[in-house]
Amino acid sequence: MTYHNNVPGLTRQCLARLKERYMDLPTTSHTGSEFLGLDDHTLLELEVFESSEGASLFQLCNMTNSKGGERALERRMRQPWADPCRIRDTQRTIAYIIDNRALFDAFHAGNLRYVTGSIETYMHAALPSVIADNLVEFTVSAISLYSNQANHYFSIARGVHLVRKLIATLRCFLGQPGLAAPAGELRPLLSEAKALLEGPLADVETEKSDMEPGKFWRVLRLDQLIRIREAESAYRLLSLVYEIDALLALADCTDKHKFVLPAVVEGAMQIHAEGLVHPYVHNPVANPVELDQERRGLFLTGPNMAGKTTYLRAFATALYLAHLGIGVPASSYRFVPVERLISSISLSDNLHTGVSYFRAEALRVKDIADAITAGYRVVAIMDEPFKGTNVKDTLEASLAVLRRFSARSNFLFMFSSHQVELAEQLQGPINFRYFSAIECEERLRFDYRIRSGVSTLCIGLRVLREEGVFHVLDAGS
Repeated sequence: MTYHNNVPGLTRQCLARLKERYMDLPTTSHTGSEFLGLDDHTLLELEVFESSEGASLFQLCNMTNSKGGERALERRMRQPWADPCRIRDTQRTIAYIIDNRALFDAFHAGNLRYVTGSIETYMHAALPSVIADNLVEFTVSAISLYSNQANHYFSIARGVHLVRKLIATLRCFLGQPGLAAPAGELRPLLSEAKALLEGPLADVETEKSDMEPGKFWRVLRLDQLIRIREAESAYRLLSLVYEIDALLALADCTDKHKFVLPAVVEGAMQIHAEGLVHPYVHNPVANPVELDQERRGLFLTGPNMAGKTTYLRAFATALYLAHLGIGVPASSYRFVPVERLISSISLSDNLHTGVSYFRAEALRVKDIADAITAGYRVVAIMDEPFKGTNVKDTLEASLAVLRRFSARSNFLFMFSSHQVELAEQLQGPINFRYFSAIECEERLRFDYRIRSGVSTLCIGLRVLREEGVFHVLDAGS
């Protein structure tokens, strides 16, 4: 008998490697020049994959129609582009899909999530297979498998049927005249998919009679083709489907939220935006961003609750989305791509390692310094750093760091602080901006608009009075 109860050992190993190569998600982000370097802390602070409140950025973008598409999307979001050409290529793809969205309805036809997921299960399951080439040996083994392992045969036949269904859907999609000249990343993806469907996988016919008893020998021959002879082609076809699904999701996200595709420019580091908001703020107030070689740093002041941290998050989130190659929540946006994005918004001490709050802040600044001195183009946001020590240390540490940061041409940064005294001692390419509060009304009100200059507003006592803290304490005395 020349069929195996499982796909042969070597083939099983090959299938595992193929699955890992084409569909398994890397556990760490790439940090080469082609990709934007993001550490776990920055991913957490920007709420890319996890959010303590509301949805993450991944959930915002995840309009995929398959589990494999979700994996492809997650891979992209862990590895945003740093290369201008790759960013522009993705942007052209997004624009093309939005302009031709009706063409892609055929791609999502036929329950893509169920079909692709079931095909993956079939491809990697421990199902028996007929491996003989000789017609007589093949026929004998096929009869034995069909007669003695009915349940396994049914799973095989179902898998072959679903592969046929997927191929039929793709042929219908790729055969549309409107897809004759796709743009950006779609061009090589669709070209390769067409080539695969014109190769040996073309023998996987689309007839609907594959479940008929008299067709079992044909089913098992196609199963041999799919799972053994052309396994790499089958996995590659799935991976192409998932990449297209992920790109469709990014385009749909850009279109649904009316995001604007940024202008990718060359030259010295710069980031300019008008009408920038955070995508999760309800009824947001839009603000501009201006960072370039004449304004390498933004020194941001203002009272708590006025909007400083939201502005920092909105800036970093838009920059992250821009490197993905999709639209950003702004009325206009242009930037020179960078190689490292580092945030320092919420840090904590660590009782297990003995790292104090201030040391954690110092180590975070060192991460930034290491990236700068390594020669990378770096953008960093720091929200009230060095607040884990006394006022004098905070002032001296902030001044020392800011002076060194502002001297670096490969570095742009935003630095919020309550130490307004710093402004008197800072010189060079630093822009001073602040958020304020409206004090002339019964209760404090914030307009969340950024202004030029430095804030000297103190509202601590008023907030305590408005919240009735003194009334409670005085009544209990």
